[in-house]
Amino acid sequence: MAKRRRLIAPDASELQELEEGFAAKPSANPFETKSTVPPIAQVAAEAASLNSMTGVTDRVALARDQGDAARWRAAEQDGLVVQMLAIADIDQDFIRRDRLVEDAEAMAELQGSIQENGLRAPIEVAKTKDGYGLISGFRRLQAYRALAAQDDSFSQIPAFVREADAGQAAYVSMVEENEVRANLSHYERGRIAVLAADQRVFPSVEAAVDALFGAASKAKRSKVRSFAKVHEALGDLLQFPTGLTEKAGLALATALRDGGQGALRDALAQSTAPDAKSEWGFLQKAIKAANTAPRDSSRGGRPQEITRIPSRDLPKGGALSAEVSADGLRIELKGRAINADTAEQILKMITRHIG
Repeated sequence: MAKRRRLIAPDASELQELEEGFAAKPSANPFETKSTVPPIAQVAAEAASLNSMTGVTDRVALARDQGDAARWRAAEQDGLVVQMLAIADIDQDFIRRDRLVEDAEAMAELQGSIQENGLRAPIEVAKTKDGYGLISGFRRLQAYRALAAQDDSFSQIPAFVREADAGQAAYVSMVEENEVRANLSHYERGRIAVLAADQRVFPSVEAAVDALFGAASKAKRSKVRSFAKVHEALGDLLQFPTGLTEKAGLALATALRDGGQGALRDALAQSTAPDAKSEWGFLQKAIKAANTAPRDSSRGGRPQEITRIPSRDLPKGGALSAEVSADGLRIELKGRAINADTAEQILKMITRHIG
């Protein structure tokens, strides 16, 4: 009886030799010109072909994605991409604000609109080392802060992040927005020009007016400069500055140019006016008294000039500024707590210096 042979499966190298043998074996049909391709080689060829086509498709898609990414980065760099920012990270006092008085009714309407329809126009901010500084959108940010106190879903606000600082572009953007959305009062226009010049954003009040209100007519810019003079001379004493009409502001500016600053300041210091109309009544009496009073011939009729000394930031906080007029010097310290003893020492130092 013959012995049974044990079958052993070929390994990988033996299979490779078999495939190569099939490939080298000539066809039994003498009229067949196509070479016989082994199955493994055929599968490999088809896979390579598919991979080649997939590579082309992927490269097209990749190029499109790279182009979209480049456009996205450009838009983000130009501040055209809306980002959701935590309101706690936004400094609303990044630049001095132009608006002095907020309408409570209008603010309530704005909050209701945001709750109902969301925020249609994102705010504008600039990136700072501590977070973000508000450029425009003060009222919208205030509305979000009020809403966030009741609903955490308003703790973030849509914003454009601009590549800007607290310079001229930031002030121009703020003023332009308020001029379009809710007109500033005459006084607020003059005031923001003075503040921007005091912070050395612009070289002078005149330059600030020309830059901030460049789209306005020459006559309107002249009125803004008149109200700027009113703020410089009387801003610290006026209780209802935004209540000044155009006619009243121009009359005050004329009186100041004619040397009536002392009389107007005295009138305001003694005033207990409960509203804007009453305050203007005190000022009118002072203007009339100044016009009827005999002029000092030694003054030569020249209008009183007020020279503002640019404010200086103090190392330990606060800012010091001054203004010089024909009849005195006024020094002002802001953002710093000073007690009576320190004030007395300062006065003694000034006395020793002047002699």
